[in-house]
Amino acid sequence: MRRALVALDQGTTSSRAVVFDICGRVLAMHTVPFDQIYPKPGWVEHNPSDILNSQIESLRTAVRKSGIPVEAIAAIGIANQRETALLWDRSTGEPVSNAIVWQCRRTAPLVERLIADGAREIIRKKTGLIPDAYFSATKLAWLLDTYNLRGRAERGELCFGTVDTFLMWHMLEGRPHLTDCSNASRTMLFNITSLDWDDELLAMLNIPRALLPETRDTIGMFGTLDPSILGRGVPVTAVAGDQQAALFGQACFEPGMVKNTYGTGCFLLKNIGDRAVLSENRLLTSVAWRWRGRATYALEGSVFVAGAAVQWLRDELRIIERSEETETLARSIPDNQGVYFVPAFTGLGAPWWDMYGRGLIIGMTRGTGRAHFARAALESIAYQTADLLDAMERDDPSPRASLRVDGGASANGFLLQFQADILNAEIERPRVLETTALGAAWMAGLGAGVYESAAELSGLWQPDLAYRPTMEKSVRDRNLDGWRRAVLRAGRWAEPQD
Repeated sequence: MRRALVALDQGTTSSRAVVFDICGRVLAMHTVPFDQIYPKPGWVEHNPSDILNSQIESLRTAVRKSGIPVEAIAAIGIANQRETALLWDRSTGEPVSNAIVWQCRRTAPLVERLIADGAREIIRKKTGLIPDAYFSATKLAWLLDTYNLRGRAERGELCFGTVDTFLMWHMLEGRPHLTDCSNASRTMLFNITSLDWDDELLAMLNIPRALLPETRDTIGMFGTLDPSILGRGVPVTAVAGDQQAALFGQACFEPGMVKNTYGTGCFLLKNIGDRAVLSENRLLTSVAWRWRGRATYALEGSVFVAGAAVQWLRDELRIIERSEETETLARSIPDNQGVYFVPAFTGLGAPWWDMYGRGLIIGMTRGTGRAHFARAALESIAYQTADLLDAMERDDPSPRASLRVDGGASANGFLLQFQADILNAEIERPRVLETTALGAAWMAGLGAGVYESAAELSGLWQPDLAYRPTMEKSVRDRNLDGWRRAVLRAGRWAEPQD
């Protein structure tokens, strides 16, 4: 019987399931989009039922489309949007509210208070993170305060979790309350050295330990899928944050290897080995994965809005009908003609860390049109990546051979060529673009004994296309200078005024 691995890729705008054969080839996939909820400017929510139901629907449909019998599925791996916070009743499973999404800025004032109280360096040293509304901790504190739930939380009546925890509680037999170290390391409550929830950080935000899930290795047995979903209890043997899963799916198993994912946001990760080295350039250090009790760490730069900028052109401005149109539009003009787009819809991530930055388009003239907007949106993704890589190479100046890229926007040839030009570096795109799902599937395969080692998986990674820089240095420098001036103008726009 042909064996298969299944990945659940629960993302910010959709849930996806992908069925792979054990050589890493895609047999079938299915994606189910769901609504984004914007109650106030800077606030972003998801309906928890939408997350769960879309993931179950995508799983059932992908398996059916693959033609693979359920008995042939060796294991399932879960990759998920990170930092998004959910809180639900332990006895009924009912959420107390909508999920607060990683992009949401509502807790910026609470973060400011933490920083004013001197917590910045404590948080950085313990968690590898920079205090920001991006992470789960202040979202959880906001939920507890807003809905007056601290008493129930202390009595153990509630469960907190990131999306992986919520999915496992509702989809696995026995309702396990679990997470893995890669997701835990993105909450701002997890000590990345001791690899446990940190009592000092919990006390700082008055968060009871009784709320928190048990943390486990990224690769290993989490439980068995409820048979009502597929008709059989398939083992779930890997759980990882989506960006760590993509690092794994890009076969970045050795220290120094780097990948960039172009999704709703943009995430540049570098494998830094088994030591949690902290950034001196406003990047983040997270657990990449833990296997057999041993952690591998990653240095990360996070951009909040990348592909979402193109979605904005399509859904709000309606100047394109399909995302693919941006490539043709961008190529229709010789350069950006001085137009820059800073897509700081929910603030700016690394290395700027500006919770109050807001979106800006600058440099327009009477001749500015659709093509300029499309080109500026694509260029903004590359510029933000350049900011990240510049900071990363100041932390670790060791040479790299290339940058491995993936995610939906990596299908855009204009973007990848401009990225190679603006970085003055080679860009490699793999044959399988679904690297987040592939990483989750490979991890699940290791957890189920399908593979013996990561070295076995390295041979399965295959390049597809390479992009090499052609831009003159003077043009590159002029472009980057214009971008950085635009970012400064977008900075702290929504900061509360006295």
